[in-house]
Amino acid sequence: MPYSATSRPDGAPPLLSTKNIPPRERLIFAMDVSSADEAKKLVADFGDSIHFYKLGLQIFMGGGYYDLIQWLRDRGKSVFVDLKFFDVPETVKLAVAQLNGRGVTFATVHGNQEMLKAAAAAAHGLKILAVTVLTSLDASDLRDLGFECSVKDLVLSRARRALEAGCAGVISSGLEAEQLRRNHGDKLLIVSPGVRPVENRRVDDQKRIVTVEEAFLKGADYIVVGRPIRNAPDPRQKAEDIQQSIAQIFEPGAHDRT
Repeated sequence: MPYSATSRPDGAPPLLSTKNIPPRERLIFAMDVSSADEAKKLVADFGDSIHFYKLGLQIFMGGGYYDLIQWLRDRGKSVFVDLKFFDVPETVKLAVAQLNGRGVTFATVHGNQEMLKAAAAAAHGLKILAVTVLTSLDASDLRDLGFECSVKDLVLSRARRALEAGCAGVISSGLEAEQLRRNHGDKLLIVSPGVRPVENRRVDDQKRIVTVEEAFLKGADYIVVGRPIRNAPDPRQKAEDIQQSIAQIFEPGAHDRT
């Protein structure tokens, strides 16, 4: 059943996430570096300004991936394995099973219904997130790939299928988060990459982007930020600035309309 304004906490926008997630854990940093040593230095530099780290393909290819996961977990950090598994269902199942028991929070699958089902069935103690449409793609890119539908329609279709397959949530631009939240309520997690501060909009390969506030007010549960933090003159201060913005968004009464 779609949300109405009365289904949210007093004074909060209808789509603002009410899941029990500490505000400082809603920011996920994209750890796009080439080695575990670089990653560890960043973590030390960030200190308590970042709690949640996304480990993708670049750091995976640098070696020591499992050791880095354990190193982060030993320091009380949360880990998001973003390897976008895509293979025959049995292979996806076996790959996901390798993550069980390692303290990983999220893992991504970028595939069809059977792959999603296999991943969800194999996951124990971690949540499977289905990739809907990469934020570096727009409508013209989808046409080039042979999709005869809008980005929004494809995202909504894939999200519905992800839920049916047993996934915990989706990776989706904040642009589509609003309709996802209206369609599915709190039944799925929405993790939104492609988040850019206003001054950083449209300066890289991300095409479907939103600001921090836009993402959360449209219904995102988490945001993923990489380059705007990593390339800032003071990365720790930039992370802390974003954390303060998130805290203000989720502060009780912050959106009181009276």
